[in-house]
Amino acid sequence: MNKGAPIVDVRNLSVQFGDFFAVRDVSFRVGAGEIFGFLGANGAGKTTTIRVLCGLLPASSGRVVIDGAEFTAGRENQIKQKVGYMSQRFTLYDGLTVRENFDFAAALRKMSAADYAARRARLLDFIGFKHDLSTVVKNLPGGIKQEVALCVALLHDPKIIFLDEPTAGVAPVARQQFWRLIRKLAADGKTIFVTTHYMDEAENCNRIALMRSGELIAIDAPDNLKRQTFGDSLYNITPRVKNPRMPDPDVLDMCEPYGRHYHIRFRDDVDAAAHIRKMRRDFDIKSIPPSLEDVFIRLVEGQNR
Repeated sequence: MNKGAPIVDVRNLSVQFGDFFAVRDVSFRVGAGEIFGFLGANGAGKTTTIRVLCGLLPASSGRVVIDGAEFTAGRENQIKQKVGYMSQRFTLYDGLTVRENFDFAAALRKMSAADYAARRARLLDFIGFKHDLSTVVKNLPGGIKQEVALCVALLHDPKIIFLDEPTAGVAPVARQQFWRLIRKLAADGKTIFVTTHYMDEAENCNRIALMRSGELIAIDAPDNLKRQTFGDSLYNITPRVKNPRMPDPDVLDMCEPYGRHYHIRFRDDVDAAAHIRKMRRDFDIKSIPPSLEDVFIRLVEGQNR
């Protein structure tokens, strides 16, 4: 990862619609070659922020610089040339062939015939595309379709690629292959800005930003977020009697169901060992490392936060 000037520099970004703040005073930086995860519940402000970073929506206040270009009136196209965008929907036209989708994207970007042909060939080789270019997109397998959509987003050779839920609804094996491509792009110096609801995918990110209600509530590497949120005090408890006696809610900082199990954390001022001894009559208990899903539930979906 490039440790020099950030390729994305956001300072005190706010986006306001009337009295409603979709994004409020958000600041972060992303380095070249970084895989940057952007997570939050629906309506958290992720898509609005991405629209600003893609040059599609002006900020109400704050400063946004993309690869040295500041988002100011009249300079939106400078930003658009530096970014590529792909989502789970609307990236490709299902009724067109693979070739026609590429042709259309090249025409929008006003690419020369030589550059277009070279870039298309290189990108299709990058994903190992084996189908005929005359294949209608709707007839492609879901995973292959998303890989082609990624190629179309990369056609004009952007430095930053925004991937908005790119693997939603794609089979697990195809998701793994897609993330192998993402890691290869980052290794080649591309900056990847990704949103996902799959917490196992988010583990692939160098850093993760968590948003809630338009505000940035945490940003760090996945392991650091887990450690800062839970320390070493998370437990998995599994009932082994029909009507187990649950611990007193007043001693718990967290209690979330996971199937027939629960993940619990005791408050810092509680003697956890004493309560665990009592609970062993009704539960199998073991200390567990926290997952990103635990972090997400606690920080993004938790009550009174």
